[in-house]
Amino acid sequence: MEVKIDASWKEVLTPLFEKAYFKQIVAHLKTEKALKSTIYPKGSLIFNAFNQTPYDQVKVVILGQDPYHNPGQAMGLSFSVPEGVKPPPSLMNIYKELNKDIGMAIPTSGNLTSWANQGVLLINAALTVRADEPGSHAKIGWMQFTDDVIKILSKEKSRLVFLLWGNFAGQKQILIDHSKHKILRAAHPSPLSAHNGFFGCKHFSATNEYLVQHNKNPINWTP
Repeated sequence: MEVKIDASWKEVLTPLFEKAYFKQIVAHLKTEKALKSTIYPKGSLIFNAFNQTPYDQVKVVILGQDPYHNPGQAMGLSFSVPEGVKPPPSLMNIYKELNKDIGMAIPTSGNLTSWANQGVLLINAALTVRADEPGSHAKIGWMQFTDDVIKILSKEKSRLVFLLWGNFAGQKQILIDHSKHKILRAAHPSPLSAHNGFFGCKHFSATNEYLVQHNKNPINWTP
């Protein structure tokens, strides 16, 4: 698997690409390709989160679990879908909370590239998935890779905001140094759980308040 990745991340991640788990990921994806399995997102977008948000510009991390597993949705950015694709239910709930929190009009576009370009790392814990099979690549090595990414960000950077939504993402807080970063936890924005604490969490205004306090530009949350 040829990895096209932003130069600032390449230096950071090259040691991870040498690890046994990453070689296992590559071997697994090659096997799936040989079997003609459909994998999302397409190869050029697997590392899209890293390409859209250079390492030296990361300010906020929003952790998802899995890429979208339906056709035309996954684009390598957690919760985001390409222009022209209807925003999925979880993203619509994110927009509803943004509307309540900061008064942002609910957009029709589900493309969050503008967030990524402002320093919001939109990363899923697994960077690939087999079509129509959520969680199908959760155990091929991606979890170790993205855990290591979170550890590197926690150790090497300071004053980042980590948005951890749902039980799965919440478990990742043990990887983060609480003394030098802001961790915001809430229920997942899925329709199954958004009413259990995602709505009303005010994470977006809290994120911007923290960034401003530490002399960083706030995020313009309009996609």
